Amino acid sequence: MSRSFLWKSLVVVMGCAVIAFTAGVGYVNAATVGQVVSNPQLKDADDKPATIPDFGTHVIGLTYSNTNAADLGDPLANAIKAKNYDKAIYRGLGVANMKDSLVPNWLIRSKVKDKIEQFKAVILTDPDLSLAKAWNLGDCMDKSVFVLVGKDKKVKYIRYTDKKSPWTTAEINNVIKMIDDLLAPAPAPTATAAPAAKTKKK
Repeated sequence: MSRSFLWKSLVVVMGCAVIAFTAGVGYVNAATVGQVVSNPQLKDADDKPATIPDFGTHVIGLTYSNTNAADLGDPLANAIKAKNYDKAIYRGLGVANMKDSLVPNWLIRSKVKDKIEQFKAVILTDPDLSLAKAWNLGDCMDKSVFVLVGKDKKVKYIRYTDKKSPWTTAEINNVIKMIDDLLAPAPAPTATAAPAAKTKKK
């Protein structure tokens, strides 16, 4: 058997391995609009099992970030807060990406508890990238990921924000309009006129 044949075989095997690995972990930033997402098992600030509240019944605005990117979503979060959306139809929350954070988990939980108390916010924790894997978010290191999910559990909008690509005013306004449209009541069906009664000829 020639060296050339062995070398080509090795290249093919390694190529297949890379393809299999890539398929297994998902591509970077692979989540797409229209994708149906599930409600993964996360943790609350006390490290107890928790899931996304109101999932499938409300429009969900979720921000996912590690400690280095924790403030990058603030411009959008402040704009959404100013709208004071009805909590009966909209649920905004944050999920702390603990796996990609250099800060110890106990300290992250302590900070999360402080923010929950200060802002009366809903903040969950993700110690093992459960959300990133379930929603196919890809590489979330040092990124703030905002995902807008409809009542139909489909992704309506997604944006990865880092220090090189902060939120712009135009993008924030676009998200606000999308939320407004998703929360707008469905138009009432138009009533059809009843057919006129036929009169008998005399």
